[in-house]
Amino acid sequence: MNLFRKKSVVDILKNASEDSHHNSLAKHLGVRDLTAFGIAAIIGAGIFSTIGKASADGGPAVIFLFIFTAIACGFAAFAYAEFASMVPVSGSAYTYSYVAFGELIAWIIGWALIMEYAIGNITVAISWSDYFTGLLESGGIHLPQWIQMDFLTASNGFDTATSLMESGKPFANLDAGLQAAYTAWTTSPTLGPLHLIADLPALLIIILITALVYRGMKESRNASNLMVIIKLCIILLVIAVGVFYVDTANWHPFAPNGVPGILKGVSAVFFAYIGFDAISTTAEECKDPQRDLPRGMMWAIIICTVLYIIIALILTGMVKYNQLSVGDPLAFVFEKLDLKWMSGIIAVSAVIAMASVLLVFQMGQPRIWMSMSRDGLLPKAFSRVHPKYRTPSFATIVTGFVVAVPALFLNLTMVTDLCSIGTLFAFVLVCGGVLVLQNKKDIPRGKFKTPYVNAKFILPLLIVTALVLLFTYNKKATVSFLTNEKRMYSVPDIITTLSPDQARTLQNTLSQKDSVGFSAANMDLETYLSSMKEETYTGFVNTLDITEDQKYESGWALFKHKIPMWIFILISFALAVWAFRSNLSLIPLLGLLSCLYMMAELGVANWVGFGIWLIVGLAIYFGYSKNNSKLNKQKV
Repeated sequence: MNLFRKKSVVDILKNASEDSHHNSLAKHLGVRDLTAFGIAAIIGAGIFSTIGKASADGGPAVIFLFIFTAIACGFAAFAYAEFASMVPVSGSAYTYSYVAFGELIAWIIGWALIMEYAIGNITVAISWSDYFTGLLESGGIHLPQWIQMDFLTASNGFDTATSLMESGKPFANLDAGLQAAYTAWTTSPTLGPLHLIADLPALLIIILITALVYRGMKESRNASNLMVIIKLCIILLVIAVGVFYVDTANWHPFAPNGVPGILKGVSAVFFAYIGFDAISTTAEECKDPQRDLPRGMMWAIIICTVLYIIIALILTGMVKYNQLSVGDPLAFVFEKLDLKWMSGIIAVSAVIAMASVLLVFQMGQPRIWMSMSRDGLLPKAFSRVHPKYRTPSFATIVTGFVVAVPALFLNLTMVTDLCSIGTLFAFVLVCGGVLVLQNKKDIPRGKFKTPYVNAKFILPLLIVTALVLLFTYNKKATVSFLTNEKRMYSVPDIITTLSPDQARTLQNTLSQKDSVGFSAANMDLETYLSSMKEETYTGFVNTLDITEDQKYESGWALFKHKIPMWIFILISFALAVWAFRSNLSLIPLLGLLSCLYMMAELGVANWVGFGIWLIVGLAIYFGYSKNNSKLNKQKV
């Protein structure tokens, strides 16, 4: 049971009060500043980058995904706000879990939060680098590709580009990302077999932001508020100009790929909302945390959701949804309509917006480490507060290194998904913590409490309704999921598995069978196959002289991708039983299920990566933290 020893709210508040005399952080923040921090964190890579891919997958109906994600984050925000009001100290979900679940779970959540703040900042730094180098390009300054791209993207892009060119696609027809990766790999200097490729602009911005965060909360607050004002003005300008170029014909069909297409953007859209919880890490620096933290979180989510929905409708109205799968969708649509002056303004604002996200995340991580250090789970150096600047100095510097080094080499998609799953896991535990504590009478309560709605009958009814709708309106896909029916690979997946000999054979076959159509596709296998209708494509692939494993995903290879969804289903039934027996509160329960569902949509590879991350964290806990914990020393 030592693994689940808990801290009491009374002790936490007492220790915070004792620290306030000699080791406290400076109190500068009000509700307006907290709302600005929330907007600074939320409006960044999401609205300037990932919204494009999500819109391309879901069409104009992606607005429903934004609404769903905002509601899920709103449910989680209620739970965060209740805990922040109850325990107004730095530490966020880590401290809350220490109260609700005990030390081991608190360590796990603290370790998971590193994935949100540190790894999230790697993602944003890479996106910032893309926009910054694009801005330099437009000004006539051309940096070599190998100093503006991470190693993994260049390596993987080179392999994919080579495979596609072997199948007949000309280099000029590769998308811009693959062309850049191929160029970076082939032009980079080498040291023996090692290609020297690193994202140096990402390193530069991390150093600058870390220095600002180290300097002080007051300076960080002023910089954040200024950047928020600038980017909100730019977004309002985009809306004001873009609304005159909306063609409502582009909104038809509204949901071109149905519900699966909308949900395909879960990771991208959720990543757009990551950051509102970072506000809770600044509790010790708030003038009135019990009142201002809940208000700051809610206002940030509401304002950003409204802006996201309007921007998504304008983007999909200005150009057809299927053209939006680009890294800079806002700049792209105005350039497409020959409004290049707007593209330049957007590029500048994107650089500012992403810098503000970096600022908020870079503030959050050191404060988590500081709280863990105060509890003895990390060395004392992490809780050191600078005597002049009143910031967690050592933890801030370490955070800078932890973010800067991987940003030079890691792949953007990899870190985005890892960041999302780590954050969702934190949200699940915070919502679960509210449920665990809801009926305990000995817990001091703050000024804010999540409104209580009894889920005893509502949750079971919702689950039954969902099952009825699935078997009524989506029966084929539901049965396919339950029976693990084999699934044909997509065009890119099949082409990249073909050997050079198989690719040449297929090209010769198509040249003989449909020389006109294949010539119209520039002898490009991917372009030709992608133009086929689904039924024609299925029939054609079945005639190919390749192995069954190259055509279909089946058996364990297919089922393993469904494991996260099965976990969600089983936990949903278990929660329905718990809700019926214990009269659980509906809002945190819906927050838990919404976040768990989004975790299930991220895919098994991300769960495996997250699992490996947790195993490393547990090794550190049992090797150092368990024995050095202050609770352990008190017991001794």
